[in-house]
Amino acid sequence: MYTIQKLGFYLSVALMLSGCAARRYQPAPIVPTQTASTLETRSLGDPGLHAFVEKNVAHAVTPWPPKAWDSAALSLSALYFSPALDAARARVAESQAAIVTAGARPNPSLSITPGIPSPYLFNVDFSASIETAGKRGHRIRVARSLDEAARFDLADTAWKIRSAVRLALLNYLLTSRSLDLLRSQEQIRGDQVNILEQRLSVGEIPRTAVDLARIEFSKTHLAINNAEGQLGEAEAALAASIGIPVVALRGLDFLWPDMDSPPSAESLSPTEIQRNAVLNRLDIRRSLAQYAAAEDDLQLEISKQYPDVQIGPGYTYEERNNFFVIGLSTALPIFNRNQGPIAEAEARRKEAAASFVEKQAQVIAGVERALALYIAALKELTEVDQSLRKLQDSQLRMMQQAVRLGEEDRLSLNGVQIQSSVLAQARLDALAHAQTALGELEDAVQRPLDPGDAFSIGPESPALSKLPKETER
Repeated sequence: MYTIQKLGFYLSVALMLSGCAARRYQPAPIVPTQTASTLETRSLGDPGLHAFVEKNVAHAVTPWPPKAWDSAALSLSALYFSPALDAARARVAESQAAIVTAGARPNPSLSITPGIPSPYLFNVDFSASIETAGKRGHRIRVARSLDEAARFDLADTAWKIRSAVRLALLNYLLTSRSLDLLRSQEQIRGDQVNILEQRLSVGEIPRTAVDLARIEFSKTHLAINNAEGQLGEAEAALAASIGIPVVALRGLDFLWPDMDSPPSAESLSPTEIQRNAVLNRLDIRRSLAQYAAAEDDLQLEISKQYPDVQIGPGYTYEERNNFFVIGLSTALPIFNRNQGPIAEAEARRKEAAASFVEKQAQVIAGVERALALYIAALKELTEVDQSLRKLQDSQLRMMQQAVRLGEEDRLSLNGVQIQSSVLAQARLDALAHAQTALGELEDAVQRPLDPGDAFSIGPESPALSKLPKETER
């Protein structure tokens, strides 16, 4: 009986120690009013954002917040505030935990059978499971491949955020410039109406000429009202792409030094662009990692044809006699050899391979289309530039000189200025097409193509890592 009591004491201590290592549930409730308040009070002056930006640019940023913001700084801000990136980070954390789960070894089992009512019967069985055919290694490889896919998904999410910020900033700056052109044109047309009214007062022209000028002036004024609404919409879209309220953008300046000079078609190699796309695009690499996971999963299912083994000692106390035995058990693969799961895994591998080839074909087609659109947009921009330059270098200068010499009147100069303003708007539209096409081409390759844009995103980019505790929001 003393032996039984001693054994029971050791078992109780072992169970208590195993219980001490258990994790306890920590509640994390979501309070909608608090989350809404946090969203409404976000600003680009956030000290956590300051630390995040300095971490990624690897130098001090002073003063903070800066007065002027470029696309890279706004993109970092969007990565800092983005809940979509937080969700992708959580999926990476889940995939990393899955590696731990895959590598966990099965716990041994313990069975205790006391004699009731007789104290002279007592049985203890201990069993440990031994996995065969490398199942644990296959599980770990599956989990690691899925973790790699999750990391590429995280980088792909970050790229989409960066792309949305670029497009929103482009639209805001172009709308702002268009509004400035319309206001300048309104001033010119107002001057034109005044000149024509003076000529009407002395009987030099009919009233219809003044009425037509007033109609054009009214059209320009209405266009200004429409452009002001578009500018407010573009500002809201820019704020939304960053993840902050619109009021947080007020009073800030936005920079895009190379916006007027997108890279030339000659500086882009179609072969290199296509190769980078089919080999280095984040979603291509994610599909490749998913295929590797499907292949490892097939190996895992094949290894399950071989049953695991349970082995362990046993102890029995009976009528003051001690008995020790060694037990061995396994499942007998008689009725099935895991054929169904193996066939399912083979089908999943075929599906993953087909998805990878389909993705590559889509990427190739997308790159070719985006490159053709960009080249056409550049050609349009070049033609508008030439027309505008010709007008500015010839007619406008000639008219200005003629007015100075008294050979022409201000009305003729006014007409040339209107033509120049219209061409400037056409040039702005062509620039919008070129920069939008460049953005689509960058999305097709998933890397910056403008030499002035060094903001690149990859699975190991610092912007994708979790924030230190002191800077977490």
